[in-house]
Amino acid sequence: MPGALTNAFADLAEGYEKRRVWWALAREDIGDQHRRTTLGPFWLLFNYMTFAGTFIFVFRSSSSGSDHYPTYVAVGLLVWLYIMETITQAMTVFVREKSFIKGTRLPLTVYVMRLAMQSVIRTLYALAGCVIILLLAGDSIHVGWLLALPGVLLLLLATPGAILVFGFLGAYVPDSQFFVANIMRIGMFLTPVFWRLETAGGGVRSLFYHWNPFTYFLEIVRQPMLNQSMPLLALGICAIITVVLWLIGLLLLGTLRRKLVFVL
Repeated sequence: MPGALTNAFADLAEGYEKRRVWWALAREDIGDQHRRTTLGPFWLLFNYMTFAGTFIFVFRSSSSGSDHYPTYVAVGLLVWLYIMETITQAMTVFVREKSFIKGTRLPLTVYVMRLAMQSVIRTLYALAGCVIILLLAGDSIHVGWLLALPGVLLLLLATPGAILVFGFLGAYVPDSQFFVANIMRIGMFLTPVFWRLETAGGGVRSLFYHWNPFTYFLEIVRQPMLNQSMPLLALGICAIITVVLWLIGLLLLGTLRRKLVFVL
């Protein structure tokens, strides 16, 4: 294990030295995906506002405590889409990069951070849409927006660790790509993105609220903006999950990074 961690940290250090590479590649990817379109990357903002607006319009009337329901959905959906995109894209990150992995000696951290930065850039466009929805809903800027920053930073910190774990899983167990994709599709309805615990009525949905790890990553960002208070329990749970993801990811990176080329 010490040797594996040493190899992993060496890869991380080399990847950090090449931070300009993965930052440039991430920006190029976003530009290429919207090349020749009129709105360009602003389609990301438009898509988010359309999606969030639809959820708010359809489900608001059936939600209790609907005064803050637009904020509840807008923030919850923003975090959920970030998580869903990161995990589903992570499942094939090394497969998509196999030509680079086989043809260059770049550290795997470059590909991990390239995907992480893509997800962050996309979410920044959606964030602009989220702010617009909050302001239109009458939710003025308050201290809760600042209290949400620790949750945002923790979510960002968990991202590379999650990409490592799911990236190696997708590379070594190809069938897992389809399994995880299906889980994430139904996960939106099993995670309190647009429904509240008080409307769950107990039973199965209540269990999904309390035992779903995604719930707590939503709450560390959303609850401060709703209640202007720090969700300490949720932060603690997310911190533990983040540490576990990084530990597993580093062990996989240190153990399998030189073997990965043979399974791609």
